Amino acid sequence: MASGLDIVGVDISIVLGRSRMPIHQLLRMGRGAVIALDSAEGDEVEILANDLPIARGNVVVSGAAITVEVKELLRRPPSEKIGG
Repeated sequence: MASGLDIVGVDISIVLGRSRMPIHQLLRMGRGAVIALDSAEGDEVEILANDLPIARGNVVVSGAAITVEVKELLRRPPSEKIGG
């Protein structure tokens, strides 16, 4: 029997870096285009759950595998908590 938590959907995202460019340059990009980011291997990344920051970590590259190692869980202000 499934509990209510088994059906809750959560989107997890990792922010690897950021980049700024003019909109006309973005519109000219096609499939396979590469966007340079302001980060490198080993830099700290932001981990989001449903677009809210929940943790920080580091990218670890081992052969063909790319993983994120969680280093710090972030506390949320009481006003952002469910029912808060």
